[in-house]
Amino acid sequence: MGSLHVLNHPLIQHKLSYMRADSTSSKDFRELLEEISMLMVYEVTRDLPTKTVQVETPIGPADTQVLAGKKLGLVPILRAGLGMVDGIMKLIPNARIGHIGLYRDPVTLNPVEYYCKLPPDIEERDLIVLDPMLATGGSSSAAIGFIKKRGGTNIKLVCLIAAPEGVARIQEDHPDVEIFVAALDERLNEHGYIVPGLGDAGDRLFGTR
Repeated sequence: MGSLHVLNHPLIQHKLSYMRADSTSSKDFRELLEEISMLMVYEVTRDLPTKTVQVETPIGPADTQVLAGKKLGLVPILRAGLGMVDGIMKLIPNARIGHIGLYRDPVTLNPVEYYCKLPPDIEERDLIVLDPMLATGGSSSAAIGFIKKRGGTNIKLVCLIAAPEGVARIQEDHPDVEIFVAALDERLNEHGYIVPGLGDAGDRLFGTR
């Protein structure tokens, strides 16, 4: 079963508190999401391989560590996942970015793909799927499934807030996928929103309703 990592770093939790507040503006919400995403990616990439290289310092030669050329890819789920990209790209500027767009069929309630554009070499990349809210887990599970059908194998899911129901869904559908969250909240309400959560991340991010 895929591991769940709750990143309780004080800086992450401090910024998340302001994101939850109903009084936080869209501008501040966007900035906080970018900052938290940047902080979270430190843990998400902790296991990246490195190699030793020698550099010349002003004093003399030094054996140092650099990334061993592992290819990375970011896959935000439209639209709220877009808010997580810029912060991560500041630390991993060479990552390739794919996009997945989903909507829920009004009859079956199943996620339907309406857009999917991924790097052509996804089978060679470590892929990080981005979605701020892991509620029922349906959209994230479907997105991961679409990636696997196109050849992706090394996949991590990064979310801001998760409900236990969403975590259970991902662990059941994709036991090989590690999940990273800043908070694991109480439950889903009757409308499928995370409690206490922070509302609709996409609406708050873009100032829509």
